Amino acid sequence: MEKDEIKLLDKYILKQVIEMFLMGVAVFTSIIFASDTFITLIKQISLFGIPFNVALMMIILNLPQVIVMTIPMGVLLATVMTLNNLSLKSEITVMRACGISLNRVAKPIFIFAILMSVFCFTINETVVPVMMKQSKDLALWSLGQKNIPEGKQNFVFKEVNDNGGLKRLFYVGYCEDKILHNITVLDTAKQGTIQVLQAEEGKTSPEGWDFQKGAVYTVDDEGKVLNTTLFDTSVVKFGLDLTNELNKNVAKEMNFVKLVKYIKDNISLDATQKKIYKIELFDKLALPLTTIAFVLIGVPLAITPPRVRYNRGFLFSILIIFTYYLIRALSISFGENGVIPTFWAAWLPNIVLTILGLWLYYKKVYTIE
Repeated sequence: MEKDEIKLLDKYILKQVIEMFLMGVAVFTSIIFASDTFITLIKQISLFGIPFNVALMMIILNLPQVIVMTIPMGVLLATVMTLNNLSLKSEITVMRACGISLNRVAKPIFIFAILMSVFCFTINETVVPVMMKQSKDLALWSLGQKNIPEGKQNFVFKEVNDNGGLKRLFYVGYCEDKILHNITVLDTAKQGTIQVLQAEEGKTSPEGWDFQKGAVYTVDDEGKVLNTTLFDTSVVKFGLDLTNELNKNVAKEMNFVKLVKYIKDNISLDATQKKIYKIELFDKLALPLTTIAFVLIGVPLAITPPRVRYNRGFLFSILIIFTYYLIRALSISFGENGVIPTFWAAWLPNIVLTILGLWLYYKKVYTIE
């Protein structure tokens, strides 16, 4: 075939790949949002009282992170569905009869996969860290506004335990400029004693309640004062500390270079934290390259034998994705627990997929031809 006809063939294949890729990214993004991201955010909303409009913005800010995960899935779906469709219509057979090898047919798909891998890495290095940081800042700001009834005087609000009993009782004289004044807190969380905290002013913060100029009295069941502590400033968590929850994604708030520096500079990190951050570091390179591994295994599986007259592309895509993320979940878990090195924890799924893909690709593309 002439060069112009080859270029036309590339455009024909790429057009179908891109259409299927966009559909795949949209479908997989919706599934992940519905099954994981959205549910997680809803739990945080109900747990920490984040307003709906703020929660909606947080969901939008989490979108780039989800898209980075679904790009490899979309490339795989596009590869398998496109080639499977061409095979069912006997177009692959016609191409081979015209002297076009399967290797040449797959060339534009591999080029597309490489471009998507670079795009995925770029988004993960530039957009995702910024969005994740803004989402965290938004959650912190929202928590800081919680339970601040501006302009109200002499009001009480309470916190109950899991059984519905009184856990803490807050009395506030008045609120002005988001600052609570003349505060009294009765804390019955500890069995056998009651803590009475009195402060001139205070406010909520991501770390808990920040009280200024006050005292804490510990009283037993008989009303006897066991201990008295005076303070100028005191931060009381009262179960409102979001630090651990919000720091789960700290690695995603940094690009590759910043994360390397963070791991190197923070010598106080415990062994488990360091392993988690190192896995995240290696994964910043491994995840984008998954697109190429998916194409390598998707191309041979998409070529349907002549006796098969139905499209099995979607089924193959789901099975490959399920296998990949099962291996990924296991390897990351093993890496975090120190069973395997952190490098292997991030790269093992890609290595397994690549080895299997090379073997299938060789058998389908070279030995048959």
